[in-house]
Amino acid sequence: MPTLRRPDEPAIPLPPGSTIGIVGGGQLGRMSALAAARLGYRCHVLTDDPTGPAAQVSAGATVGGYDDPATLAAFADAVDVITFEFENVSADGLELLTRLRPVRPHAGILRLSQDRVAEKHFLSGIGIPVAPWHPVEDEASLQAAAVAVGLPLVLKTTRLGYDGKGQRVVREASGLTDAFAALEPHPLVAEAMVSFASELSVMVARGLDGTVRCFDAAENRHRAGILDLSLAPAPIGAEIAAAARAMAVRIAEALDLVGILGVEMFLDRDGTLLVNEIAPRPHNSGHWTMDACPVGQFEMHVRAVAGLPLPEATRHSDAVMKNLVGPDELALWPVLLETPGLLPHHYGKAEARPGRKMGHVNRLFPRGALPGPFGIDAALGPLAGR
Repeated sequence: MPTLRRPDEPAIPLPPGSTIGIVGGGQLGRMSALAAARLGYRCHVLTDDPTGPAAQVSAGATVGGYDDPATLAAFADAVDVITFEFENVSADGLELLTRLRPVRPHAGILRLSQDRVAEKHFLSGIGIPVAPWHPVEDEASLQAAAVAVGLPLVLKTTRLGYDGKGQRVVREASGLTDAFAALEPHPLVAEAMVSFASELSVMVARGLDGTVRCFDAAENRHRAGILDLSLAPAPIGAEIAAAARAMAVRIAEALDLVGILGVEMFLDRDGTLLVNEIAPRPHNSGHWTMDACPVGQFEMHVRAVAGLPLPEATRHSDAVMKNLVGPDELALWPVLLETPGLLPHHYGKAEARPGRKMGHVNRLFPRGALPGPFGIDAALGPLAGR
């Protein structure tokens, strides 16, 4: 793997008043910019939407393409250090920015996380278990994949997939060809269907000085391919929780990460942990940390990017995070604001389309008092049953 940090990059803190550049203008950039402001930093975003969530709360914005050299040069000239808030940006563009300003996490990590095949090779190479998989480039390799991983399987694009997009479940051999034709771009990857007990994620941060901090594992529950609920801490045994955190730390150190990383995992029914994918930026499943921890994922990310000390990733409360998706759930916003115990976060998006994340709500509980399903439903008030 290439060096993931500029050799001349000093491990010194960015002084207050400096400007952090964020590539991308969505809600993760918005919440990162708010966290940066609390630490005395300005943020400047590179975005194709000057009215988007991150631009609304940032000190400045460069509007243009993520791979246009002139746009990238203008953006770099306006900032002191650069990070990114989602993976579907140009890795080549980020490489160019690396020659102009420090980029944290490095473009090499972004490039790795953008390609499921490269990601799986990397994880296996450092001893991290993954579900059985097989690359799919054409019809011949498609049939070979079905034999190698078995049916049913999940066929996924190697790039540009999120929130359940870019994937198909194939249960019978007769459906392989249609699924292959429906998914773009090629190549694809076939993954074995895992009979999992739960889906977990761990947020891990690593600073310029090599300090690693790891939040508690959360359990994630999805609806229609989109994250619906995150429960923290995940209701799993202490040994499994420790193993999940240890995997996340190993990945962060192997990547020479500077910033925060989301590690998504399956917990198999036999108690085995399998890593599904990594995301080198703040993550939806880490939003619970904003209210349940003294320092949440966004501040931890900003601290790492700015070269500041990383405090322990402690949790003062148990928490449930509930996404607000589409127009129906966002329509409850006035009611959510007046419901005791709910902590709503609005993303500032202009159009509430079906399936679009418009915000989220956190609900806190005393440590050790995370309720069961009926208690969680009751505690979410107007969101119960949604």
